[in-house]
Amino acid sequence: MESVQATKQRFGIIGNDPKLNRAVEKAIQVAPTDISVLVTGESGVGKESIPKIIHSLSHRKHGKYIAVNCGAIPEGTIDSELFGHEKGAFTGATQTRNGYFEVADGGTIFLDEVGELPLTTQVRLLRVLENGEFIKVGSSKVQKTDVRIVAATNVNMFEAIKKEKFREDLYYRLSTVEILLPPLRDRKDDIHLLFRKFASDFATKYKMPTIRLNEEAVLLLEKYHWSGNIRQLRNIAEQISVLEQNRTISTSTLHSYLPNIGSNLPAVISKDKKESDFSSEREILYKVLFDMKSDLNDLKKLTLELMQSGNTQQVQKDNEGLIRKIYQEKEKEDTFEEPIQPVTTEVLTIPTQNTIAGKEEDKYHFAEEIEEEETLSLHHKELELIKKSLERHRGKRKAAAEELGISERTLYRKIKQYDL
Repeated sequence: MESVQATKQRFGIIGNDPKLNRAVEKAIQVAPTDISVLVTGESGVGKESIPKIIHSLSHRKHGKYIAVNCGAIPEGTIDSELFGHEKGAFTGATQTRNGYFEVADGGTIFLDEVGELPLTTQVRLLRVLENGEFIKVGSSKVQKTDVRIVAATNVNMFEAIKKEKFREDLYYRLSTVEILLPPLRDRKDDIHLLFRKFASDFATKYKMPTIRLNEEAVLLLEKYHWSGNIRQLRNIAEQISVLEQNRTISTSTLHSYLPNIGSNLPAVISKDKKESDFSSEREILYKVLFDMKSDLNDLKKLTLELMQSGNTQQVQKDNEGLIRKIYQEKEKEDTFEEPIQPVTTEVLTIPTQNTIAGKEEDKYHFAEEIEEEETLSLHHKELELIKKSLERHRGKRKAAAEELGISERTLYRKIKQYDL
């Protein structure tokens, strides 16, 4: 079995990170078998190297090796590309065409960005993996192929399965062995090594002196996030090699080539989300106010009854029952609110005998004040506002609700409540 170091040298893989070495080691171990392999990792980490290692070290090394970028082929033609088509199968099919699975019989097919495959193509691919059978587009004849499939993706496959964008059974058929390549930011010791290799290659290519980084620039290079991974690092090395006259690169020079470095932008909050939250809070506040108004009216009526009646004990019992009714129902309906502690009967236990004895005028005067206050209560104001708004908008609930600042559902409930 070929060593990890010899394999990396043979295929131009640079770096000594343990995770990278483990990925290469797994590729070497699985190569002699026909097991399907799924290579995972972020875009730009060099996933295309793993299937080349697997094919070259397998018994299929003399067969064809075809790399297919599934994300670059239009959905309408990908079945034809992979499985072929018969003459006249669709508009423009002027002759029979052999697909990749037929051409690569006895070899290896590398399906890059396999997570981008349409669901209909996934069904066809699953059949190839299960029994080696496929059918050309426009044909009814079942054909056989002996192809090893190595796939790669930068998509979170479990999220894709959850969103029903990728078949779960196909995922488990593809990922008999899964090889994960680490992102460049997790290989800090390899970053400068890779940069030096790229700088040397571009110096040879463009016939100019090799660029070098000073110590501070090396530290900056290693601290950078590298969202584009090795592909981005190579691109930066090429830009600097071509554009910079001074071949010793300082921190400030390197800084100018690194996009979004040190950016700490505030998070953008969706306007729709904010308005939705405020609307919800406003409705809750309205509900609390209306419920408090209703409870206050009930308590005022009890107070009047207490003053008019000489049976204090009976009124206390009625008061206790009402308080329990108000707050027990409130807890059932508004589970999101803190339960309100019931008001004790001591609050309403006032010396009624001394208050009402010989003071009939004061009693009736107090009753008149309560009645007058009732007419100015929130209940009547709310009813009046709803009526006016509905009249103004000719009965259109949606427009009226927007004017009142409440949801259409709340307005509908108020219309039923007030029998409008």
